[in-house]
Amino acid sequence: MTKLDHLIAELCPDGVEHVYVGSIFNVLRGKRLTRPELDENAEYFVYHGGLEPLGKYSDYNREAECVMIINVGASAGSVGYSQNRFWSSDGCYCLSQSNQMISRFAYYLLMTFQNYFISRVRYAGIPTLDSGVISSTLIPLPPLPVQREIVRILDNFTELTAELTAELTARRKQYEYYRDELLTFGDDVPMVKLGKIATDMYRGSGIKRDEVAETGTPCVRYGEIYTTYNIWFDNCVSFTQKGTKTFEHGDILFAITGESVDEIAKSCVYMGYEKCFAGGDIVVMKHNYNPKYISYALSTANTQAQKSKGKVKSKVVHSSIPALKEIIIPLPPLAEQERIVSILDRFDALANDISVGLPAEIAARKKQYEYYRDKLLTFPVKGGAAEERG
Repeated sequence: MTKLDHLIAELCPDGVEHVYVGSIFNVLRGKRLTRPELDENAEYFVYHGGLEPLGKYSDYNREAECVMIINVGASAGSVGYSQNRFWSSDGCYCLSQSNQMISRFAYYLLMTFQNYFISRVRYAGIPTLDSGVISSTLIPLPPLPVQREIVRILDNFTELTAELTAELTARRKQYEYYRDELLTFGDDVPMVKLGKIATDMYRGSGIKRDEVAETGTPCVRYGEIYTTYNIWFDNCVSFTQKGTKTFEHGDILFAITGESVDEIAKSCVYMGYEKCFAGGDIVVMKHNYNPKYISYALSTANTQAQKSKGKVKSKVVHSSIPALKEIIIPLPPLAEQERIVSILDRFDALANDISVGLPAEIAARKKQYEYYRDKLLTFPVKGGAAEERG
């Protein structure tokens, strides 16, 4: 029997009381700051409509060890936690301190309600979560010693995952360094414009969100190049019956619209064998070279710097076929291309492949953490049945 089992058997063998969040916490709304008031050299982070800081400010209105719940924007309903003092803007609810529940325990507990909060967000205009949804949420209130032991267990899980994530970040930086080194050549290797390499370059055609289906012809929409595909892929995650422009094995795909100059024109190569549809804001490049080599060469820091010369229009960054044709990459003999691909494929799998190595271990650890978190934080109602979440 574990320490937690002993505590539960001793302190709450018949279940625990379930209470409303609002009965033990005040749900506090922050105070808005204008952008001119922010100062990157100030001490305290400012949180508004997301779990990433909006900026910094010279003062704070929330103490350390505070639970926050985003109440406006795309992240509305998301639950966060700050170990340090910070400024809460009006897009960020916070829970007051309570002598009945440890803040760190409340954070872990409310993370299990995050999907419920998100499901209660109002979407008339700006997505908004009402404070009443939080206050009226029914939660278990175990004794403080039980709370402390659960926090200790879950903190250990979190720390182990953080260590693995830090190691993966270091490994990815190492991979990027060796990739760029392998793809840096002397004067004996020609530097060639994509316009000379390409046998054809053309734009895809628009595939609307409601035209994406679970069946049909495989397709890629430009946003998926940023979020889903890495150097290469052989299966599409989306399907449609509405496309008109196709791509096939070995073709390079560029996303020519995006939100960041640093990532504009991210590219990948299709290594599958089905003919697929390319969505709008994608450029397809056909060629007669080693497809993976071209894709790796287009992922280096030097090449991305060339891609990042895109123009900003209406707060969105754009590239174009003429701009892509001007990108220069090294083009060694075919045998050298194949050698480089063989090396980088192994590095890429270790650093990025979700099915092997550290990425797979981190994914498994997160699933394990979520399973035990939910199990640890589910208590039978004192004198009744087990808790049911919204």
